Amino acid sequence: MLPIDLRGKRALVAGVADDAGFGFAIAKALAEAGATICLGTWPPALGIFKTLLERGKLDGSLQLADGTKLGFERIYPLDADFDTATEIPAALAESKRYRDHGDVSVAGLAARLSSDFGDPSLDIVIHSLANGPEVKKPLLDTSRKGYLTAVGVSAYSFTSMVARLGPLLRSGGSFLALTYLASERVVPGYGGGMSSAKAALESDTRVLAYEAGRRWGHRVNVISAGPWASRAASAIGFVEQMIDYAQANSPLPEAVTAREVATAAAFLSSPLATGITATTIYVDKGYHAMGVAVDRS
Repeated sequence: MLPIDLRGKRALVAGVADDAGFGFAIAKALAEAGATICLGTWPPALGIFKTLLERGKLDGSLQLADGTKLGFERIYPLDADFDTATEIPAALAESKRYRDHGDVSVAGLAARLSSDFGDPSLDIVIHSLANGPEVKKPLLDTSRKGYLTAVGVSAYSFTSMVARLGPLLRSGGSFLALTYLASERVVPGYGGGMSSAKAALESDTRVLAYEAGRRWGHRVNVISAGPWASRAASAIGFVEQMIDYAQANSPLPEAVTAREVATAAAFLSSPLATGITATTIYVDKGYHAMGVAVDRS
């Protein structure tokens, strides 16, 4: 037996605000392998998420394979659009959804982790963050602001997290992000600069793997997942059609599951994958390999 053993490891999963996305599924898989879990959650969603947890509304989703319940060491407020507190506009910082959370920047998250657990204190960081405010717009109709927001939140935030959390990871740490095939193929309707953001994320992963590997000995990888109907993906507007099309045209003609992405993430974050870095791993039933549609008429 060759188990994925993450006992004694601490993971931070950034971008979890409900139980429907890849981030939540990855947190469960890491916990089942023995890791303890901290979350980074967007401040406007944090209160609702904590309320659902406290009232037991997510208890079914929190059940692990061994019958125990997934618990979180900490749930931190995180707005990855900001690297430091000084970048947060005063009006936003003082708004109802932000004012009680203090420093919600990436640097603020690093400081909280350091204060709570010391240095070094992490082993695994999962970046499950993306935002494209104009994702429904064709690229030709996307504003500069919308484009730069998509790239900043969906791609640069990973660079910011590696830079600020890298010193907090113990030797041999693992960073992992999530991407999508639109980084390299045209997916009409997946607009607003999101395809560019995913391409940047994959390119940055390779550079970060080199730099973080040489500086700290950490690994940096990215999973290119097949389409999944998370609440966040519903913003695209046609995610169900994306899933149906991928299923019909993949070598394995079935939809990818969050569990499949999660277990791949657990493997990549484990000592079993110490030789893998700077790599995009496809978890999409082989859809990325197809050059001609199978269901064409």
